[in-house]
Amino acid sequence: MHLDWPPPARATLALALLWALYVLLRTPGPLSLRLLSFYPKRLGSSVLGWAAQRDLPASWRGPLLGRFARAYHLNLAEADRPLEDYPSFQALFTRRLKPGLRPQDSAAPGFVNSPVDARIIACGRIAQDTAIQAKGLPYRITELLKHDPDARRFEGGHYLTLYLAPKDYHRIHVPIEGHVTAVSRVEGELWPVNDASTGAMARLYERNRRAAWTALGTGLDEGLEVAAVLVGATHVGGVVLAPRWLSGQRLPRNGRCSVAMIPCEPGEDLGTFEFGSTVVLLVGGPRTNDWAPLRSAGDVKVGQRLGAYR
Repeated sequence: MHLDWPPPARATLALALLWALYVLLRTPGPLSLRLLSFYPKRLGSSVLGWAAQRDLPASWRGPLLGRFARAYHLNLAEADRPLEDYPSFQALFTRRLKPGLRPQDSAAPGFVNSPVDARIIACGRIAQDTAIQAKGLPYRITELLKHDPDARRFEGGHYLTLYLAPKDYHRIHVPIEGHVTAVSRVEGELWPVNDASTGAMARLYERNRRAAWTALGTGLDEGLEVAAVLVGATHVGGVVLAPRWLSGQRLPRNGRCSVAMIPCEPGEDLGTFEFGSTVVLLVGGPRTNDWAPLRSAGDVKVGQRLGAYR
């Protein structure tokens, strides 16, 4: 078939192709990541999230959810109920575990316990407002905590980046003993946060949608302040903070809520990822120089010790 397009249409097509080539060339990383530039990530994440929340017919649950569990190597032996009792993919993603499977390590001076089941992919000191994403790529803490008017107080503190794979337990838990002071949300993009993306795309955590939860340490954690930043990703648009931390307020799509020193204990529900993503944990406060990480890489489970006072 011969298409005899008028000159304006040809010019429009040529410009579109040139723009596509420009985007492909300027986007870092592998071809798969560059092609993702053209994918409507927010719309796609919204559609997938809507579909994942739809209740499945009872007869479909075993076959469909079972296939997903096998594909992503979910440990169903830890789940709090049989596979057929989960009404949707989302219910399975955000499953709870059987009681007692994630005990908190015993309290110690300056303890910070893992808020998630994850792999630690980065750990270091915050210097000149900078943390390292991967492979030397920097990002700014003041931009990560975009709606915090005094984010520079974490200067000299520590960061730990915890990546949750699709197979992991997706609930996030409180890492310290303390009082919650603020929660916030930043509306952003939804790029992947896998190894290919974190090693190729600069300032990825600054760009993506995220929520932040901040608490001052009390008791054995006196002198610490911790911020847990929940970073969304492609098909992980749902980054949900537990309602308790909002004090009855509505968290804005792009803004911050101060809260009145809500007590928190290690292991309490902090939030949920509706699939899997990344938590950047910031550890600061007056005694940050006395604090040291005990784990800087590898797999970790909820409640295991990440660091303490030396």
